[in-house]
Amino acid sequence: MPRTKKENARIRQMTKEKIRTAAMEFFIKRGYHATSISEIAKHAGISKGLLYNYYKGKEQLLAAMVEIRIGEVVEVMETAKGIEKPNEQLKHIVEGAIENVFQRPEIFRFYLHLQTQPEADQELIKYSNLLIKENARQFEFQCEIFEKLNVKEPRKRSLYFSSMLQGTMLMISTYPEQFPKEEIKKQILSEFCDSTV
Repeated sequence: MPRTKKENARIRQMTKEKIRTAAMEFFIKRGYHATSISEIAKHAGISKGLLYNYYKGKEQLLAAMVEIRIGEVVEVMETAKGIEKPNEQLKHIVEGAIENVFQRPEIFRFYLHLQTQPEADQELIKYSNLLIKENARQFEFQCEIFEKLNVKEPRKRSLYFSSMLQGTMLMISTYPEQFPKEEIKKQILSEFCDSTV
């Protein structure tokens, strides 16, 4: 019996996920430039030709991965926008960010590294800029939250909030086993969500 369109779409999606997972593993271990399409295909358990049916090359694969990452971040922010109270919006952002990094610290490190590529790297800089642009959009939304909280100097408060959260995420991604996640999360929530300093 031939497969249905729905079954074909499911298989296609699963294969794309296997490819992206394999690529991420190699990009994390060896770096983007040191990883070949052949290695990704082999690790994904597919032929190189089949990989090219899904992605024209390594750069298109990276572009898809960055697009998905940005989509994940946007989803957290869009959900936060749907929350009525500003302090609850901040709480959602903190909890979402910390849990995401704690569950996948190596992926956070990969995207952080990607954001800090030298401008001379013409292949990677455009993806770095996409991530930076999305971070700037998030920052503006956070500024709006702090304005709603009527804090003194909302942009500076948002910058401080972002610095605390990003620093926490970096520490979690570096020391996931030793980091006192719940204690630090509680402190951040107490400082930014329980008061309007």
